[in-house]
Amino acid sequence: DPYGMGTATEVKNQRLRENSAFFTYTYLKAIEKLRQKKFKKTEKGVPLEYFSWERVIVDEIHECLCTEKDNLQLDYFKEKNRRASRELLGISQKDTSGRPLVYRKSIFGLTGTPLLDNSDRVIELANLIGCTYIIGLASHWRKLERESRRDIFLQQFLEPKQSREIRKAIYAKCQEYLKVACCRNTTEKELEGIEKKEHVVVTNMTAEEKENYLKSQHGIDRDQRGLGVRPEDFDRSAGHDISIFLTQNSDLPSRGKALVDTCRQILVNDPTTKIIVFTDGRIGSGGHARKYLEDSELGCSWLETGESADAERDNQIIFFYQRPDVTEEDRRRPRILVLHFAHAAGLNLQSECYNLILFTPLYVGDGGVSGNPVDDASTEQQAIGRVYRPGQKQKEVNVYRLEVRGPNNEECLDGMLIRRNTDEKTLAETTNAATEDDEE
Repeated sequence: DPYGMGTATEVKNQRLRENSAFFTYTYLKAIEKLRQKKFKKTEKGVPLEYFSWERVIVDEIHECLCTEKDNLQLDYFKEKNRRASRELLGISQKDTSGRPLVYRKSIFGLTGTPLLDNSDRVIELANLIGCTYIIGLASHWRKLERESRRDIFLQQFLEPKQSREIRKAIYAKCQEYLKVACCRNTTEKELEGIEKKEHVVVTNMTAEEKENYLKSQHGIDRDQRGLGVRPEDFDRSAGHDISIFLTQNSDLPSRGKALVDTCRQILVNDPTTKIIVFTDGRIGSGGHARKYLEDSELGCSWLETGESADAERDNQIIFFYQRPDVTEEDRRRPRILVLHFAHAAGLNLQSECYNLILFTPLYVGDGGVSGNPVDDASTEQQAIGRVYRPGQKQKEVNVYRLEVRGPNNEECLDGMLIRRNTDEKTLAETTNAATEDDEE
């Protein structure tokens, strides 16, 4: 099918685009008619869209911005919520006077998850916040919400690709916009006096674990397998499956023992504290961590994802880790909460938690050049930000990274990814804080 309608998923996606475009058109037309009406001062139930506001302040503004495909599956980016918030803020309406929420002076967006890791996200934020149009908007993905199947086909296959000079100009304009319009990292003053201490807990795999580790390198030639194999060595087009490798690396018994030992040591030093463990749910890492903790006497609580998620249950669990123990029942509950990186935004756990463990270093990709270190490091920093944030009562916040090495202390996947995700330049890019040297 030349219009890309060959699968059920593609048909569904096009139907969503058409429904979205139709709803937007109908909604904006209804607002035009609404604003032509006259209401008495005593009338009640007048819609928000009728008024003009002095200022509009949007909290958690990242909820209405579309993310990368992998992030669309995450629980905290609910599809219905995202669509509704985009419509209310009028993100597809260029004329601000025709948007549902009209502001007379200014609009502010607040977020700890800015999603500014590429030019598309910056362009989108500029459109929403200031109705500012940065170079490159003409080819922005947002057009797809209104375009037909034929338009999409022609744009994908017939339009010329952007040249390096155009991409360079777009990046420069995006950085210029961020410097002028965004106020970043203002929480540093509030974190003065609170030290973030990072610890790498090193453990060694057994000979048996090494054998399973090498077997899991699916698709790699046997004579090329080794402890030093990197994600870049996997080639999906050649039939390599890196997910088997990542899953096996997560489920190493030596990792589980290191997790249990680390938790025990933390609780020996402070029996009343509560510990947060972040895992990669895409590869079943959360289940692996839970298994090792439940097999010990420590136990744990966890949040579900996907269809099995229960919002009421999850809120009750989170509430326990946000407040001090009050009853004997509170004191008997597990001191450890296992989360997925999907929960790395929107949770405030700093009031009662100051110890956080990264069960595995994060890698999202299929091997080769598909991985994005900036995205992965950013997600890890968001996870750490659940406890290292304003309102933290302790003077020290401890972040533990588990690193599994070979039987003879050889560096393996963990060591490579930890160095990658903690690289200073990579971390600078996660906050869009390029130095003058970088810009030159």
